[in-house]
Amino acid sequence: MDLLTRDAILTADDLKIDVVEVPEWGGAVRVRGLSGAERDAFEASVVDLSSNGRRAPVMNLVNLRAKLAARCIVDENGARLFEDADIVALGRKSAQALQRVFEAAQRLSGLTARDVEELEKNSAAGQPGALPSG
Repeated sequence: MDLLTRDAILTADDLKIDVVEVPEWGGAVRVRGLSGAERDAFEASVVDLSSNGRRAPVMNLVNLRAKLAARCIVDENGARLFEDADIVALGRKSAQALQRVFEAAQRLSGLTARDVEELEKNSAAGQPGALPSG
């Protein structure tokens, strides 16, 4: 196996995209895995540091599926279709449709059960099942 150079790593096209059928929405969507920075931002969005004063952080599971879907549904150029401001509206869509997109985004982004355990370990609430494995 060859050792990679800096340029080879930085220019690698490594974000996977899948097309996911969403019959509830009448078609299909393109779902792209998160970059490292995007995944960090997503994980930070599900940890609430401000509402509990000096206690340990707690999990914020409000609109969890919509948060991930909004970050991962992309157009044909790989650009996000939804902004963070759309998360509440997207969260009002079918739970079954969001789950289908969520599972694809989770798989493409490498969000595993172990990652969930890490989030929960850092959470005072430790709410099991926050991010189901896919």
